[in-house]
Parts: sequence; C-alpha cells; structure tokens
Amino acid sequence: MTTWSAPGQSRIDDDETGEPLNDNPLRDPQDRRLPRIPEPCAVVIFGVTGDLARKKLIPAIYDLANRGMLPPSFVVAGFARRDWGDDDFEALAKKSAQEHARTPWREEVWARLAGNIKFVGGSFDDDAAFDELSKTLDDLCDTHQIKGNAAFYLSIPPSAFPVVLKQLARTGMADNKRSGGWRRVVVEKPFGNDLKSAKQLNALVDDVFTAQDVFRIDHYLGKETVQNILALRFANTLFDPLWNSKYVDSVQITMAEDVGIGSRAGFYDATGTARDVLQNHLLQLLAMVAMEEPTSFDAAEIRAEKLKVLKAITLPSSITEGTVRGQYLAGWVAGERAAGYLEEEDIPETSTTETYVAVRLGIQNRRWAGVPFYIRAGKRMPRRVTEIAVLFKGAPHQPFRKADVESLGQNQLVVRVQPDEGLMLKFGSKVPGTTMELRDIAMDFQYGEAFTDSSPEAYERLILDVLIGDRTLFPDAGEVEACWRVVDPLEAEWLGTKPEPYRSGEWGPRAADEMLHRDHRSWRRA
Repeated sequence: MTTWSAPGQSRIDDDETGEPLNDNPLRDPQDRRLPRIPEPCAVVIFGVTGDLARKKLIPAIYDLANRGMLPPSFVVAGFARRDWGDDDFEALAKKSAQEHARTPWREEVWARLAGNIKFVGGSFDDDAAFDELSKTLDDLCDTHQIKGNAAFYLSIPPSAFPVVLKQLARTGMADNKRSGGWRRVVVEKPFGNDLKSAKQLNALVDDVFTAQDVFRIDHYLGKETVQNILALRFANTLFDPLWNSKYVDSVQITMAEDVGIGSRAGFYDATGTARDVLQNHLLQLLAMVAMEEPTSFDAAEIRAEKLKVLKAITLPSSITEGTVRGQYLAGWVAGERAAGYLEEEDIPETSTTETYVAVRLGIQNRRWAGVPFYIRAGKRMPRRVTEIAVLFKGAPHQPFRKADVESLGQNQLVVRVQPDEGLMLKFGSKVPGTTMELRDIAMDFQYGEAFTDSSPEAYERLILDVLIGDRTLFPDAGEVEACWRVVDPLEAEWLGTKPEPYRSGEWGPRAADEMLHRDHRSWRRA
C-alpha cells in the first residue's frame, strides 16, 4: 500500500488493484484538495528578481504551500543575472512572501519551502549558465525526487522569449523524453505585437515544447468571478433562456484603472491600451460571456467554443465612428493631483500612444446577431473597476402611466470582476406608497459576504493548473491569433492619428459617450 504523511501526497493505492482506496480512515471525503495536488516537480522562474515574480509568483507559491496544495517534493528554482547563492535567493523569496502573500505567515510552512530553493545565475545568452541549470534539474531528480517534472515560467520581457526558448531547446531541458517526466512552459502576455509576430512566437514555442505543454497565461482568466461566468450560465436555468439577441439589448465590458503607467513607460509607449489589455483580457472576457455551452467541462471543449466566438467577431463598418482612442491629461484622481501622460517620465512629448480605448464589436452568429458589445479600457479614470454588464431590452408592453416609470431603467446583470468581486441584478420594483411608482432596485451578491473562504489570487490558481496540467483557463495559439485579427485592423486604421484628450479623473473622452449616443445608448456608470 502507498501511504502519505503530509497533505501533498495525491494517491493512496491498493497494492493489488492500483486503484485509490475509498475506505481510508484518514481521508476526509469532503477534502477536495487531493485530486488537485501535483506530482513532485520543480518550478523554474526566469527573471525571478522582477516585479511579477516578487509580487505575484513567489507569494502565490507560498499560499499554495500554506493551503497544503503542493507535494512534499517540490522545488523553486530562480534564474537571473545575479551573483547569488541559494541563500541569497531564499532571503529575497521570504521577503516577497511575507510582504505579498494572501494567507497568514507561518514559519513552519516557510521552513519546508526554504529547504527546496535553488538559484542559478547568468544571462539569457550564457550557455554555461543554462548548462548549469540543466545539471541542477538532473541532480534534483536524485536529491528531491522530482522525477524529471519541471515547469519553466518566463517572467521576462517578450523580446527575451526567443533566446530563452532556444537555450531550453539546446540543452534538452524542454524534452519530455530526455527528462523522464513532463516539461512545461508558461508564457506571459503580450503574445506578440501583432498577428505576424504572434504566429512566429507560437511556431517557436510549439516547436521547442509540445503544444499541450505550452501555457499562455492570462491572469484575468484565473479570477474567481471570471470563472463564475461559466457557472452562472451553465449551472443555472434562470439565465440561459434570456442569453440571446431576443432579450439582450447590449453588453458592456469595462476595465478602468485609477493609476497611470507607473514605471512601465518603455513598454507602454510602444504598446498602448489596445495591445496591452484589449487583445487579451477583454476579448477573453467577451468570449466567455458569448460562448455556447460546451459538451463537457473539458479544456479542449471550452477553448473550442471560445474560439468560435472570437472568429465570429465583426468590426464596426466604420472604424472611425465605432472606435475611440484617448490619452489622459493632467487632472485629479481620488483627491490627488495626477500628471498627464505626456508629462510622465520617459514619455516623448510627441507620443500618440493611447491610454484609453473604446470599441463597438459585433458577433455574427445566431445567438448574438444585432447585439453590440461595447468594450472600454483606460488609465487615470475615477476608480479601479472591471465589470461585465449585460443590459436587457425593455418589456414589450408596460401597462403603466408614463409618469409612473420615469425612474425605471433597463434590467441589468453585472459581473464585477474586481475589486469588489460579485454579481448584481438590477430590476424594477414598486415604490412603497399609495401610487404605482416604479424604480430600479438591485440584488447584490458579494463573494466576501457569501463565502467564508477568501478567493485565491489568480496566479495561485493558474500556477496550480500548470503543475497539474489543466489547460482550461489558458488560451491556445488559435485564440491568440484570432484576437490579433480583431486588433490589427484597428491599429492599422489608427496609424497616424492622434488620440482624443481626457482629463485624469474622467471616464474617458467625450467622443466615447458620443459613440454610444449615436446608437441611442449610454455607458453604464461603473
């Protein structure tokens, strides 16, 4: 019999049958962690000294360990251009976990992780450093019994992807057969800069690793409320009959940030809002809202339905009238003075990069034909909020006097992705009194109030999915390329134009409001 002594062992097998034992007195049948605990493995983080690794990845790994979701034989290996030893990296990792972890700090949890931390120093074009990394992983198979299993996380600038991938190919570290286990790679966005570069990157990464071992990470898909879109639609009969063009007037997807570009000037000025968040985060949200029901909750089935939606997206007949680009000016946000985009450090005075984008899209299929999808994203807006609002058509006949329904608006279902995760259903009700006056009211559900467990961070969920090989929440190459087919024509039309100005602390340029007014609609106040 195979037994386990820590909350990391995922199988309890009978020697004769090899099947899991169901009568183990130590196993709680309500503990759903066991099927989600990975095999012994290593995570190799390239660019481990960067913000993403320090603020998100390392804390997420600690949180997984704190929840008993990692196997006892688990190793974190860092790679960066530093003359460090294992102890130096361990000190950085501990500080990162203490400052940014979601779950409470426990010294005994860190003590278990600290003994499994390795560091290899070198640059991405340093053959000797990658040879040393390869040897380290081979040695870990004996010293830590990781069985050749390793995931490589590319927490590095996109320009460095090709050189690192070629090094992994040269050393054989990407080869499943050579390693004796599985080898997977996690690629951070942006996935290219346009369709052509995305195809080149996809071809390279799929050539170095097998296609099923490539995980293109979009952290928005790891958020609880985004995953709840699937539960909301497909686990309930309440919404499905209304989820079509007969009842839905329009859909609005908003991603507003109250911050500016921070220290990302070099990246942001070369990228802009459309490439930074529209091409990935927002089109993925659109796909999850609009997709058909999959035949099963299987990664391939879900991704196939999302791809159908992305391929069915139609652009405005006039991109000039159906899109708006904006750039923030100086203003006030949350009572504090905010500099304009052109006043930010390292931004050229002549920059025409957009910090705001709004676009009207359609979906040319039987369910959604004629329903506009309005998408907007911007920086230096009044507050931070990401939400999806499904706005329903009005009742075909209302037997009330016009004065009775003056305060009545559209029925709405709003999915709040961040920061106040939850759902809001808005509908009309009679105001108490002697007259028939109708007004909008809201039924509000918040995750923090309805559930005792706090929601895991997106990276926490996604890193675990990588380690167990679950690709459900990771876009494949076809989805990435379909998204670029939407964004590339917009970028081509915008070339040589200047973005519309808007003051920091406003909800974007006036032209965005006018775009909806032409359709006899208005933006929902987020």
